[in-house]
Amino acid sequence: MVLAGGAGRRMGGAAKPLLPVGGVPMLRRVLDAVADARPLIVVGPPELAGELPEGAVLTREDPPGGGPVAAVAAGAASLPPDGLVLLVASDLPFLTPAAVAALAAGLSGPAAEGHAVEGHAVERHAVEGHANEGRATGSDRPADGPDVALFVDDDGRAQHLCAMWRIGALRAALPERPHGASMRAVLDGVDVARVRWTGAGPPPWYDCDTPDELRRAESVDGAPPGPGGAEPARTDRTPPSRGGARPTEELS
Repeated sequence: MVLAGGAGRRMGGAAKPLLPVGGVPMLRRVLDAVADARPLIVVGPPELAGELPEGAVLTREDPPGGGPVAAVAAGAASLPPDGLVLLVASDLPFLTPAAVAALAAGLSGPAAEGHAVEGHAVERHAVEGHANEGRATGSDRPADGPDVALFVDDDGRAQHLCAMWRIGALRAALPERPHGASMRAVLDGVDVARVRWTGAGPPPWYDCDTPDELRRAESVDGAPPGPGGAEPARTDRTPPSRGGARPTEELS
């Protein structure tokens, strides 16, 4: 599920998902990284329809502008009853298939805890001490498995919109009135696998909310990630370190 709404106020009102990094719109870069997702759900305005691959579902929260939780709730209506769902923003130019795989591995259950695999390390964390409340039940959650895997930066800040959920857990965690709600509140009572990225390239959660952040993303050498999953080369001009990136929560 790709969240592609928001007013783009800090970008001067531009359609942020369509702004390019390395000559490729950020939305297309994200869609390339999640090309295997079925169903592929994009939550955003109708003018994005021409940018989406065949078979993608385009939906929107009602009324528009309700924030990320309202957008997630709108997208959740098109999800199957169980399974996994990747939840990402559309302005993550360095999201790659390898990063998606790291999140999926973070949901593999108790064996993943404290285990470093293919450029990531996983820690289990019960938010607000309520590890068993609001958890998924049924076939989409193994015994004692986490509800969600999300990236954290070097300072431990959760990247809410670079995460993979069990669908049952996500539905259970959404508030009855999602309009204006915070993603942090959605995590209250949820069993979280905190994934630390140690792979090549800039952090996959790096988002571009301002012109300066977009320019910094453009300054990274290397080809943009494409369907093959090639990652940008790490250089001295890489965007902010993992400790400096902001949580990817607000769509603006």
